[in-house]
Amino acid sequence: MKHLLKLLDLSTEEIIGILDMADQLKYEKKNNISHRLLEGKSIGLIFQKSSTRTRVSFETGTFQLGAQSLFLSARDLQIGRGEPIQDTARVLSRYLDGIMIRTFSQKEVEDLAKFGSVPVINGLTDFAHPCQVLADLMTIREKYALLEGLKMCYIGDGNNMANSLIVGGLKTGMKVSVATPVDYRPDPQVMAFAEKSPNFFITDDPMTAAANADIIITDTWASMGMEEDKEARIKAFAGYQVNDALMAAAKPGAMVQHCLPAYRGQEITEEIFEAHADEIFEEAENRLHAQKAVMVTLMKAYS
Repeated sequence: MKHLLKLLDLSTEEIIGILDMADQLKYEKKNNISHRLLEGKSIGLIFQKSSTRTRVSFETGTFQLGAQSLFLSARDLQIGRGEPIQDTARVLSRYLDGIMIRTFSQKEVEDLAKFGSVPVINGLTDFAHPCQVLADLMTIREKYALLEGLKMCYIGDGNNMANSLIVGGLKTGMKVSVATPVDYRPDPQVMAFAEKSPNFFITDDPMTAAANADIIITDTWASMGMEEDKEARIKAFAGYQVNDALMAAAKPGAMVQHCLPAYRGQEITEEIFEAHADEIFEEAENRLHAQKAVMVTLMKAYS
C-alpha cells in the first residue's frame, strides 16, 4: 500500500490493518501513551475544498504523531493559478514525506500520486471519501465488535460517500443495501464492482433498503459544489429522510451514522440525529484515529 486514493485500491487485509492500528492509536491516546511515530516527518495538506473535520483532524493527528503539517490552500499554491499538477507533485515530493489533498477531481489525486514520489492521501474528492469511510467502519466495529455479516444501509445521494461505503462495506464482508433515486445512482465504476457481489442490493425504495439493517447511514443531499442544484435535489430526495418510520424498518437498536455536516429536517430529522448523537460524534472523532493510522501506515515506511 503506497497511497490511499480510493478504497477500490485496497485489499480487505489492508483495510482491516488500518482499522486495527486506528484502534490501537485511539487506546493509546485515551490513556495518554505517547506515540510520536512520525517524528521528523512533514506532510502537506492541500485544500481545494474547505473543511472543518478534515483539516482539524489531520493537523491534530500529525502533531500527536510528532510530525509537522503544512496547510496549503488553493489560494496559496501555484496550482491555483494553473501550474500543472505533475509539476506541483514533483516539487512537493522534494520537500515533504506525504501529501493529503481535499479536492474535486479524482484524477487530480491520481495524478498527484502518479507524478510525485511520496505517499498521497485522498482527503475527499467528488468520487471518493476513503478517510471518512475508514472512520465509519471503525465506529461500526466498536459497537458490534465485527463487520462481517452486518447489514449496512445507505439512504440518499449516490455520491462520494455512497461510493466509498459500498466498496468498504463489501470488502469487509458486510451486506450493503442502498436506496437512491434512479437519477442519483452511485458511480458506474463502483456499481460494476458492487454488482458482482451477492451482498449488494440497490433500490429506489428507502423502506425496502432499511429492512432489518444494523446500521443506517445518510449524507447531505447537496454536497459542496452542488449549491445551484439544491432546490432540485430537495425535491428529488423527498422521501429519502432518515426518520422514525425508516428506523422502525431497521433492526431494534440500529445505529445511525452521518459524516457531517447534517441538515436536520432534510436528510435526517432532529429527533433521530439527537437520539444517535453519541454515535455520530464518535464517528467524527474517529476521523482523527483512522487518519493517524493511514499516515503511519504510509509515511512510517517512507524515507
